[in-house]
Amino acid sequence: MIPLTMAEIADVVRGEVHGDPDLLVTGGTYLDSRAPLDGGLFVALVGEHVDGHDYAAGAHAVLGSRPTAAPTVVVPDPVVALGLLAAEVVGQVDPVVVALTGSQGKTGTKDYLAAVLGQLVGVGRVVATAGNNNNEIGVPLTLLRADPDTTHVVVEMGARGVGHIRELCQIASPDVGAVLNVGSAHLGEFGSREAIAQAKGEIVEALSRGGVAVLNADDPLVAAMGVRTQAEVLTFGEAGDVAWRGVALDDLGRPSFELGYGDAWHPVRLLQTGAHQVANAAAAAAMALAVGLPLTDVATALGEAREASPWRMEVHTRDDGLVVVNDSYNANPDSMRAALEALVAIGRARERRTVAVLGEMKELGPEHDSGHLAVGADAARLGVDVVVVVGEVAAGIADGARGAGDRTEVVVTAGRDEALSWVRQNASAGDVVLVKASRGAALEWVADGLLEEPGGATAP
Repeated sequence: MIPLTMAEIADVVRGEVHGDPDLLVTGGTYLDSRAPLDGGLFVALVGEHVDGHDYAAGAHAVLGSRPTAAPTVVVPDPVVALGLLAAEVVGQVDPVVVALTGSQGKTGTKDYLAAVLGQLVGVGRVVATAGNNNNEIGVPLTLLRADPDTTHVVVEMGARGVGHIRELCQIASPDVGAVLNVGSAHLGEFGSREAIAQAKGEIVEALSRGGVAVLNADDPLVAAMGVRTQAEVLTFGEAGDVAWRGVALDDLGRPSFELGYGDAWHPVRLLQTGAHQVANAAAAAAMALAVGLPLTDVATALGEAREASPWRMEVHTRDDGLVVVNDSYNANPDSMRAALEALVAIGRARERRTVAVLGEMKELGPEHDSGHLAVGADAARLGVDVVVVVGEVAAGIADGARGAGDRTEVVVTAGRDEALSWVRQNASAGDVVLVKASRGAALEWVADGLLEEPGGATAP
């Protein structure tokens, strides 16, 4: 963050200083008192079970809703104040802000773009969302990491309803706004894909005439958003301005392809697993082109980009040869299908048996049952050898797999313990195991348990 005195912060957030108004905040902004930042600003939030103000002692400076033992800027709502402070910092630093949203692929695409920008403009000049901190707290925290050396900020935006992304854009003021897709994630909150599209499209409505809207040409609900912006429109996809051709997968499911824009085509070989990574990489390439980077350099940088966020198509090979694909960070029917396709591709390339350990997909609303049935049917139709269903809440996956044929063995377990035990006892060194569910299922525990025996894990 740029250096600011407590008085300056109070002026920006319309608060009152309790303590030394001349105290200079030179470090970052943080929420966890257990991980303080030197010279930083601790944001004290009141949660359901924990009140951050009770842990403010020892902080250099605090932003909160009441005075604390440390110098504090007191405001009615620290979250609102955090957004005001972030908008001020972005206004002073004036970086190029690239914002992206979508039902799936946001974090992977963000990681690709951050890696490309880091290579081409300098790692120390790029700030990007950590993990998927993409809400009204995570977006300001990302923006507040900008300092006078920052030239580009990549910010992921999520939404729980119509109007949320509009509010985030008022804080971030994006120069480039991208919509990756409109899928079934969060149907329980929005009610329909059309409502999701309405919310996601707010990101392109926020762009000025000099901005660039990056849209998925292959998604009709996204492609239709072009009329909602005054900015220039740049599309990506098989039918987009930025396109790809000749996709091939290696024996770990890592894609190689040609990336094209205009009349130029350049080869790319990604280090991540799954054919769906091609669309993520193309979206990142389109955003990189939108900020003025040349296609040839972007293609080269994509091929060197490594995973930056955990539990997303992480491929590990146990010492005895068992391959474990940990994609446990989140799940919806579309991302489940993509992960299953990657699992089958690895199994076929290596002539191995495939095992999918699948848990509940949350936030599907009225499509919860049909979504789980569809995933099970996809697994069977794709030719997954064994489907291990974790918990009764995901039982629809088993029903879908059984209903699509009898070639896929279906195992229903009571929970994570039983699922891990079954795979440990029944999977052999020659198998490939995918572990995937929504975040709330915490199936990374299963993936970690598989890698603990017999001899640990090694990256491929």
